Amino acid sequence: MRTTQLEVRYLASPLAHPRIGVIVPRYGHSAVDRNLVKRRLRDLARTQLLPTLAVVDVVMDVVIRAAPSAYAASYDTLRAALEKATRQLPLRESLSAPSAAPTPSTAPVSSQLPDAAQDKSP
Repeated sequence: MRTTQLEVRYLASPLAHPRIGVIVPRYGHSAVDRNLVKRRLRDLARTQLLPTLAVVDVVMDVVIRAAPSAYAASYDTLRAALEKATRQLPLRESLSAPSAAPTPSTAPVSSQLPDAAQDKSP
């Protein structure tokens, strides 16, 4: 999903909890400006996005990438952009983590190898 200030991507999480990543490219701005945008987006993700994901019990990984216009945006503008992107997320059960994680096979390693790779002793 894209807004004027943000691009938001998501994927079902293999873990039992949601994760959020924040990407703020330089776009020719100083480190001070970049860190301000990162702090704002992290705070908004913590206070707006994570509680929303917890309420609907959806486990997904979300990446928030700042567009060049995010540098000039106020905190309230970024909040509105993230809320708009959050409304577009598919908050349904099909993205939740599988109920049971696959278990590793208990068969010996040699039986898992193809015939050509097994040791053929006489």
